[in-house]
Amino acid sequence: MPTDRSILHLDMDAFFAAVEQRDRPELRGKPVLIGHDGPRGVVATASYEARPFGCHSAQPMSVAKRLCPQAIILPVRGEHYSEVSEQMFAILDQFSPIVEPLSIDEAFLDLAGTERALGRPEEVARRLKDQVKSELQLTASVGLAPNKYLAKLASDMDKPDGLTIIRPEDIDRILPPLTVTKLWGIGKATAAMLQPLGIRTIGDLRQKPLDWLSQHFGAEAKRYFNLARGIDDRPVQADGEAKSIGHEQTFEVNLADPDEVRRVLLDQVEQVARRLRKHGVQARGVSLKIRFGNFQTINRSMTLGEPTDVTEELWQAARGLFDKWRFQPVRLIGMTAERLVQDGAQPTLFPDLEHERQKKLDSVADQINARFGNSAIRRGGTV
Repeated sequence: MPTDRSILHLDMDAFFAAVEQRDRPELRGKPVLIGHDGPRGVVATASYEARPFGCHSAQPMSVAKRLCPQAIILPVRGEHYSEVSEQMFAILDQFSPIVEPLSIDEAFLDLAGTERALGRPEEVARRLKDQVKSELQLTASVGLAPNKYLAKLASDMDKPDGLTIIRPEDIDRILPPLTVTKLWGIGKATAAMLQPLGIRTIGDLRQKPLDWLSQHFGAEAKRYFNLARGIDDRPVQADGEAKSIGHEQTFEVNLADPDEVRRVLLDQVEQVARRLRKHGVQARGVSLKIRFGNFQTINRSMTLGEPTDVTEELWQAARGLFDKWRFQPVRLIGMTAERLVQDGAQPTLFPDLEHERQKKLDSVADQINARFGNSAIRRGGTV
């Protein structure tokens, strides 16, 4: 594993709720829940003041209200959060040419080659946090480590407003005592199944040979074997350099309504398509990842007839893949545009009129969203 890399992971603290508390000072210090206040409403973000009561994201709003009756419930202002997110990414771009967005409020940065201009990575991490706080009046938690897994793990260790650094010599001290749920892909249900086998911590997992892991984890065995030792060679990839662009979302409670899952999937498709167009690339394929409530994870993919960055065409492909599954409650859904190529398509003699119409719709939508925020105009299924 390369130990000379410096990967930074930034995660905004309770982003939606923090933006509301910044904009409305009377909300500061009070429990705030962001989400739809209805029978089927779900918490999008819970402020840190609401979390001691047991409130958390992806929780049914009815449950959160019972746990914290005094909570202040506010609707999601998606377009406003997108505007703040764009301001955040503008700051990140000042610190590294290689920024990999993970979601609206978190990203990886590769600090390789920036030391001469910006200073030591530890100094860069502190300045980045300070600049986010001074320009946005918001706090972020930052992790700095030799790879992506450790950097993301570090950013979660001292929330909110934390800065945690994991150096190569720290790995064998920090990882073994941690619960196995700190490994990407192992949730509470898997951890419960591992307990009778004597596996409670990452250190316990380290004691098992690779063939034992293969018997219990199948294709994921090698990945868990490496992560338990702090090994993760994946590069940080800016959208323009990536071979694929995707979004995925894990829910803290299973989504039992297929239409709600489709709504999330459509939102992911819109975000991916917008990023494709922004970087002048098109997808030759689409893949879908779904994890059911029993933690079974399945991937499906398809090759497109022609490379595309058109939202509607990507949505038809993703929805077709999703609808092939016999629906079960969903824990995770993710969509990825794959096998990217530069957008160098030549006009055809007999153009597809519907394709051209959709491209014009996307162009207008991109212009509106660029001016008013990424959620200013969206397809009806995502509202």
